[in-house]
Amino acid sequence: MLAGAVAGISEHVAMYPMDTIKTRMQALGHPGQRLHGSSVPRAVAAVIKREGIAGLYGGVGVTTWAAGPAHALYFATYELAKDALGGNEGGHHPMATAVAGSMATVVNDGVMTPSDVVKQRLQVANSPYRGMTDCILRVSREEGISAFFKSYRTTLVMNVPFTAVHFATYESCKKLLAMEEDESLAVQLAAGGMAGGVSAALTTPLDVVKTRLQLEGVNSATRYSTTAVRPMLRQIVREEGKRALWSGLKPRCLFHIPAAAICWGTYESAKSLLGAQ
Repeated sequence: MLAGAVAGISEHVAMYPMDTIKTRMQALGHPGQRLHGSSVPRAVAAVIKREGIAGLYGGVGVTTWAAGPAHALYFATYELAKDALGGNEGGHHPMATAVAGSMATVVNDGVMTPSDVVKQRLQVANSPYRGMTDCILRVSREEGISAFFKSYRTTLVMNVPFTAVHFATYESCKKLLAMEEDESLAVQLAAGGMAGGVSAALTTPLDVVKTRLQLEGVNSATRYSTTAVRPMLRQIVREEGKRALWSGLKPRCLFHIPAAAICWGTYESAKSLLGAQ
């Protein structure tokens, strides 16, 4: 669990600026953003020019606070489920790792979804909140506790296939890349990066829906009458076109490719180190 906590914090903090850019590209109607259609370098430069480096790290505190326990539970659940499903036996078992990963994300998202709501509301330009505590208190008072879990269903609809693809790709890439029985850190980093990029790209439209739900009513008059995924996808396409579903694709992939590499490399290394002790 300690290895998972270290891996989760390392992954999120290291790539946090890309996550901020992705959130702002996917959000609607936030004054001062003007990032829709911008390239990633221009978007980063625009944020730094207007807000300084700190603008790229709004909400990083709540992510750091939640990522440790969430990822500890995530990897602990994954390892237990993988072992129970026979994923640790000899040979290649992509289905076992995919199912184990899906089970792990249900636990992880229960912890991360409320913190992700707070994080994204602090990431947007001209956020109306003074910080993490102010955001939690105001959302609780003005929208109710349910606002922190409004996107949980969408998050699961996105993350269950995301994680299934991610874990199956990671384990498969390790098998393909490892030329000897003991895999190296380089193999783990490469396999993690491939897994992160593939799964992130395929689930971008669902991530757009999640972002819109979590930012609903924040500096925007746009409202959604449902939290169901399909009706929201249809509404976004009807009002903004199909391209809107792929908003933030590049920064999302630029986040998940190195983040997954860092996460898996850190996790496998920490697990090995702690096991040796």
